[in-house]
Amino acid sequence: MSVTAPAGFEAAGIARGLKSTGARDLALVVNRGPSTAAAAVFTSNRCQANPVIWSRKVVEDGRVSAIILNSGGANCYTGSFGFQTTHATAEAVAEHLDVSAGDVVVCSTGLIGVGDQLFRDRVVGGVAVAVEALSARGGTDAALAIMTTDTRAKEAVFHGDGWSIGGMAKGAGMLAPGLATMLVVITTDADLPSAALDAALRSATRVTFDRVDSDGCMSTNDTVALMASGASTIAPDPAQFTAGLTALCHDLALQLQGDAEGASHDITITVVDAESEDDAVTVARAVSRSNLFKAAIFGNDPNWGRVLAAVGTTDAAFDPYNIDVTINGVKICRAGEPFEDRDLIDLTPRAVSVLIDLHVGDETASIYTNDLTHEYVHENSAYAS
Repeated sequence: MSVTAPAGFEAAGIARGLKSTGARDLALVVNRGPSTAAAAVFTSNRCQANPVIWSRKVVEDGRVSAIILNSGGANCYTGSFGFQTTHATAEAVAEHLDVSAGDVVVCSTGLIGVGDQLFRDRVVGGVAVAVEALSARGGTDAALAIMTTDTRAKEAVFHGDGWSIGGMAKGAGMLAPGLATMLVVITTDADLPSAALDAALRSATRVTFDRVDSDGCMSTNDTVALMASGASTIAPDPAQFTAGLTALCHDLALQLQGDAEGASHDITITVVDAESEDDAVTVARAVSRSNLFKAAIFGNDPNWGRVLAAVGTTDAAFDPYNIDVTINGVKICRAGEPFEDRDLIDLTPRAVSVLIDLHVGDETASIYTNDLTHEYVHENSAYAS
């Protein structure tokens, strides 16, 4: 049930003809309270879609009553008409739910430049239908409705002591960091104020969604929103809540990695013994963005030289001739020299682990990426066709 697992939430996912397939494409998640505390993080891309521009203002007061999301059109670079469409969508939700439009987050995903009159009519006109379809068991329908190139819905639930967290996500391409890397809606029946939710969300996204770097391409529409109904009447310890939220976000992040467009390998790049966590992230991300490395993994080639070449492009602290590289448990490079036989490495499984030891400190970080495949190129060359 994902977002409707916590008490106090209803959701719906309906088809409005935004997708040529006729699949569900409009989702609505409603917080019935008693609390409407909320927090959100958004893309740091300077080119932002109209829903992001709108929703940033909505969450400033820490209250959100509902989130409406559409797939089949990003409503980005659609001018003032597009922003008016976002506003009209929020107004329609507010009218049908008897809430303030200023408490309605709007999210869109799909092709940039899509947001004409037909798009507006189908989204705004679908609000009444979505409200009618709201159900405490509608979480999966909503998760299906936000999919674009995703091959499956992504849902997760975390159960605390008398409280719970639910979440749904979409994302298969344009997965790169910027506070968030996709559309994600998270709900909880914990009774926490918006400030606590904001701190927990930023802590969780920093080590989960921000660490998914599938293709190095940052979206214009990225949003991760968290709503709290307070329906459990339980106020968990903030540290416990943050730990639970982080676990849920990690679950969803790995689901996104596993459904990345055309990927045949899920690659975890872990840097250890770095001077700082930032250095560890920088090094791991450099390797994750090396097309040469990603192509090698696609070809089941443990080309560790491409790992070191990527590490060398960073400003992290390390001795270039004192780096170890281990791939799928085999230390193939030690102190910058060949070590174990590369033929010992089996890259036929989908999961690939790359461990890079910098030997200069005690900090660590992981980045989650994928290989570069023919299918990825085809998917993104034919995306608008």
